Amino acid sequence: MEHRERRVEELEARMTEPQFWDDPDAARGVIAESNRLKSWIEPWKKLETKAEELLELAQLLREDPDPELEREWRRELPRLEEGVADFELRTMLQGEDDHRNAILTIHAGAGGTESQDWAEMLLRMYRRWAERRGYDVTLLDLQPGEEAGIKGASVEILGESAFGFLKAEKGVHRLVRISPFDSQARRHTSFASVFVYPEVDEDVEIEIDESDLRVDTFRASGAGGQHVNKTDSAIRITHKPSGIVVSCQQERSQHKNRSTAMKMLKAALYQQALDEKEKEREALEATKTEIGWGNQIRSYVFQPYTMVNDHRTELKISDVDGVMEGDLDPFIHAYLKQFGAQGVA
Repeated sequence: MEHRERRVEELEARMTEPQFWDDPDAARGVIAESNRLKSWIEPWKKLETKAEELLELAQLLREDPDPELEREWRRELPRLEEGVADFELRTMLQGEDDHRNAILTIHAGAGGTESQDWAEMLLRMYRRWAERRGYDVTLLDLQPGEEAGIKGASVEILGESAFGFLKAEKGVHRLVRISPFDSQARRHTSFASVFVYPEVDEDVEIEIDESDLRVDTFRASGAGGQHVNKTDSAIRITHKPSGIVVSCQQERSQHKNRSTAMKMLKAALYQQALDEKEKEREALEATKTEIGWGNQIRSYVFQPYTMVNDHRTELKISDVDGVMEGDLDPFIHAYLKQFGAQGVA
């Protein structure tokens, strides 16, 4: 923690320099870094102070027992333990991009209506999880299914360490249930894939050549009143060298949709660059992993019993309804404790 405190002192010294605001973007970067470091230092100091207080109280009780003071000590100790556990979890978020916001995309696997309905259920689940944490969620793109559900969706999730937590969700998710779309009430297995990108700040240099882009406009397919039936405001951008495709239909303005789509493209290209730097064979958006059997990271079983099983950590939770309502933290925490310190994304 001492190196963080020294770094904050260096940054605060720079803020006092007369020319600090000559480069506003650089100044904002300095302030953001200082705030991130303080978000580590201040909780640590509070825990340290609380631990010292409880230690002193414990020593006092040994010398002079007092039932009322002992009750206070027993009330405060679990709170300290909870605070230490939360801080320990944060130490697993040491990746270069873990502090960033996230862009999460969902794609239905093969299986038509079944998988498309499952993709929509996952979208709702992640929205619920974000709401539980007080994060802001913005729907960037939605591709409805033919009969029910969605073919795909992209959402922006704004909040401290959103990417650091949600990187645990990247992979194929498998559902087993009695299908509501099967008149014979048979069990079906459905798949959907989840991708997570760190939202890239303006200070990250990602060069995009306009000649490498194919930009298509189309009419928004979601809710939007008469407007969506009259104007081609939705934007789809294809980055020809990488094959990455992004789309946005959130705004009525074609210009705003293009701006958001470019932000999504920048995030995807940034993730691809990280993958290449780590010598992965495939870029994330062009992954060859099949959305199907043998590749799932997690299974959600609704019938004949209820169980959510994470195949990476072997954590099993029987409260499938709670998980679908956004209670994902046990899975995320287990993943980070097992892989976070290794920098596995």
